[in-house]
Amino acid sequence: MATKKTAKTVKEQALAAGASYLRASLAAVLAMYMAGITDPKVLANAFVAGLVGPLVKALQPNEKEFGITKK
Repeated sequence: MATKKTAKTVKEQALAAGASYLRASLAAVLAMYMAGITDPKVLANAFVAGLVGPLVKALQPNEKEFGITKK
């Protein structure tokens, strides 16, 4: 039986994008912490830096998953 593919709702897409941003940022913080860096300011900077990759992905017009696309 064939299943019909449905488009993600805006809420589902926003939650998926937010989860992606959170995973990237937590990975950056965890890597710094495991390297022995425990300064909260440095870890906060790593958290913000972890957001850069997913944000760049979101700004690419040809990115189908989270990108800003023309309709």
